[in-house]
Amino acid sequence: MALLTKDEARRILEKILSYSKAEECEANLNGNVSGNIRYARNTVTTSGAQNDATLVVQSSYGKKTGTATINEFDDASLEKAVRRSEELAKLAPENPEYVNFLGPQQYLESMAYFEATASLTPEYRAQAAANSIKPSRAKNLTAAGFLQNNAGFQSKMNSKGLFAYYRATGVDFSVTIRTNDGTGSGYATRDYNDVAKLDTGAASQIAIEKAELSKNPVAIEPGKYTVILEPAASFELLRNMMFNMDARQTDEGRAFLAKAGGGTKVGEKSFDERVTIYSDPAHPEVPTVTWSGDGRPQERIVWIEKGVVKNLFYSRYWAQKKGVKAIPPPSNGVLEGGNASVEDMIRATTKGILVSRTWYIRTVDPQTLLYTGLTRDGLFYIENGKIKHAIKNFRFNESPVIMLNNLEALGKPQRISGNLVPPMMIRDFTFTSLSDAV
Repeated sequence: MALLTKDEARRILEKILSYSKAEECEANLNGNVSGNIRYARNTVTTSGAQNDATLVVQSSYGKKTGTATINEFDDASLEKAVRRSEELAKLAPENPEYVNFLGPQQYLESMAYFEATASLTPEYRAQAAANSIKPSRAKNLTAAGFLQNNAGFQSKMNSKGLFAYYRATGVDFSVTIRTNDGTGSGYATRDYNDVAKLDTGAASQIAIEKAELSKNPVAIEPGKYTVILEPAASFELLRNMMFNMDARQTDEGRAFLAKAGGGTKVGEKSFDERVTIYSDPAHPEVPTVTWSGDGRPQERIVWIEKGVVKNLFYSRYWAQKKGVKAIPPPSNGVLEGGNASVEDMIRATTKGILVSRTWYIRTVDPQTLLYTGLTRDGLFYIENGKIKHAIKNFRFNESPVIMLNNLEALGKPQRISGNLVPPMMIRDFTFTSLSDAV
C-alpha cells in the first residue's frame, strides 16, 4: 500500500468504525515505505526496500477490550477485523484501570516530512555508502555501516470523534571504522528528517580520525576521572533517566524522584542549575509526532528547569486518580547546552578522559538510576589541555542524576536519535574496571 494522504486514511478509518457494534471502537492505521543499504569489510552486503501498512482495531464493552490486527484492506477483511476485536472483547476479563476513549483533540503542526527524503533511490544509497567506503579503503581501514531512509504515516480515529494524522520522513546513518590491526575503532551516527542535511562522507571522516587516533591504546587504572562525554556517550543514560520520570512509579516510591519518606521531588532542585530539559514535538531541529499512542496531544513540556524538577508524565488512569492533567511521556528531548566546543573542553582539562561512545548499558539500581556499561570506539587520555594518547576501554558504574550534578561545562546541543544532546564535561565519573572492547 502506498502512503495514504490524510483524506485517504480518514475514509478507511470511517469505514472501519461504520462496521462497529461495540460500545467504543478505535482504529489505528499506519504505513511505512523504507529502503536500506548495509556494508561491511568495505563491501556492500545487502540492500533492500520495504512497503508495509498495518491496521489495529480495538473494541470495548465496558471495561473489557479486544484487539485485532491485519494488513489487508478490502471491505471484507476490514469488517472481519472489527468482528474479531468484538469477539475478543467479550471474552476478555475486565481491566480495572480502563479509561474511556478521548473525544476530538487539537494537535500542533510538526514539519517532519520532506519529499527529498521520501524519494530517495537505491542509487543515492549506493553513493552514500561509497562516500564512506572509499576514504576508509584509502586509509587502509575497514568500514561497516548501515543507512536507512523511510517515509511513513500514522492515523487514528475512534467512535468518540477523535481523528489524528501525522506523516514524517527520516534517514539514519551509522558507521564503525576499524584499523586493520584490530586495535583502533571510530564511530559516527547521523539522523535527520531532511536528507539534504546528511553527508555520509563527512560523518565517516570523523570515524576515520577516531579509528586512527585510537590505535595501540594504553591501559590506565580505573577510578574517578573528569570526562568529556560526546553525545553518543551520554545519550542512552539521559534517555533512560527521562523515561523513569513516570508519576505512578514516583508516587509509589519506585522511581528516582520519589522521597524516602513519601512524596516526590517535583518542585525541588535535583540537578545542577544549568540543566534544563524539555520536549517539543514541533521543534524545527527534531520534529516528531504530535500525539501520543492514546491520542493525547503532545505539547512543549519543560521537565527540568534550571535544575528544578517541573513535571512528571502520567497515564490517563493515574492522572484521573490524582486529579491532575494527563501529561504523556515525551516524544523527543532537548537538553539545553552552552557555547563550549569539545575542543574548548579539552583545552580546559588538566587530567581527564574523552569518551566517544558508550554501549551495553544495564540497570544496577533503578531507584537511584545507577547504570553500568562500557566505553568503545575511541577513548582518549587528556593531559594539560591536549589529547595525549588512546587508552583501553573501561566498564563504568554511573547515574545520570549524579552526572548532571557534577557538571563542569556544556557544549552546543547536537541531534542524536531524534533528540538534542550537548557534549558535557563531568567531574568524578566512575570507571570500575578495564574492558576488552575496542
